[in-house]
Amino acid sequence: MDGGVSSSAAPGAVVGMTGVDVVRGETYLLRGVDWTVEADHRWVVLGPNGAGKTTLLQLAAALMHPTRGEVRLLGETLGAVDVFELRPRIGLTSAALAQRIEPAEKTGDIVVSAGYAVVGRGRERYDVHDLTRAGMLMQQWGVAQFAHRPFGTLSEGERKRAQIARALMPDPELLLLDEPGAGLDLGGREDLVARLSDLARYHYAPAQVLVTHHVEEIPPGYTHALLLRDGQAVAAGPAEDVLTEAALSETFGLSLSLTRTGGRFMARRAA
Repeated sequence: MDGGVSSSAAPGAVVGMTGVDVVRGETYLLRGVDWTVEADHRWVVLGPNGAGKTTLLQLAAALMHPTRGEVRLLGETLGAVDVFELRPRIGLTSAALAQRIEPAEKTGDIVVSAGYAVVGRGRERYDVHDLTRAGMLMQQWGVAQFAHRPFGTLSEGERKRAQIARALMPDPELLLLDEPGAGLDLGGREDLVARLSDLARYHYAPAQVLVTHHVEEIPPGYTHALLLRDGQAVAAGPAEDVLTEAALSETFGLSLSLTRTGGRFMARRAA
């Protein structure tokens, strides 16, 4: 499909996957995935539990290698590059990363330490530029007032926003968001969606990939969608073409009705 699936990854793509399989034992976590993300794309990846969404994001974060096929990230090919040089160019938020954060760490230290690819302050030295950038990002994501608060005392929404500020700290070329709305109440979700929408529309923001189960969490301004089921792509391409009742019903194995108001989606079981 235009903008998403192709037989070969575009040479200048931020992410390019061609014929990608990920196999564990006799189980395919991903099968035959072709996917291209350009620098100005904002992708949402949707699918039920076990669809392969997290596996896809681990490949895009250079945390996993494919069993078969080619994965190119930021102009480099996995398997032919030092991933420790590649990973600092990629911003990532995920539940697994959040679990590595000590609750007693100060929130400001969680954000600024991303510049050294560590979690929390140690013996690293930070210059004025680092501290200024961390402060700016925390202000943008509404957590500046918690800079000296232990991370463990923040609400779930505040923790999610602090993690995104941290992911943006190294000025990445690719931002990966693994279910950032999980566990949020209505107010927290709506605040996060609004902030992500602003980021999506910012011309100088990095390419973005957001994984979710819910169309209600898609920020306005996201340009493309990839639908996964059982490790395979159901559809991929411009969001207006992919996010249809038929494609979503096939993806989730349930007849769904889909509405869109003010750039926001809502899906319900069809009557």
